[in-house]
Amino acid sequence: MIHAGTYGAVMHYLKAAEAAGTLDGPTVAAKMREMPVNDFMTKNGRIREDGRLMRDMYLFRVKSPEESKYRFDYYELLATIPGEEAFKPMEEGGCPLSKKP
Repeated sequence: MIHAGTYGAVMHYLKAAEAAGTLDGPTVAAKMREMPVNDFMTKNGRIREDGRLMRDMYLFRVKSPEESKYRFDYYELLATIPGEEAFKPMEEGGCPLSKKP
């Protein structure tokens, strides 16, 4: 998951830099927050002001060997938790990036 998350973050950064037409950090960061995050593991995610990626989270159960029907058939999806419910609200996070002057 660490590698997948890093790949997704870098790809989003590169797309935002291309869309912004610059490598200026604050400009690219603003563009990243404007653009939805859509990749192989995140659909319609968004980056909050505090930098948190708001995306759905999933609850899986590991299947028993008898339940697996084919190679890599290891998990059963039990629930999808919307990003707005899965993460602490920004106003409760205490992040200085979320405080407006």
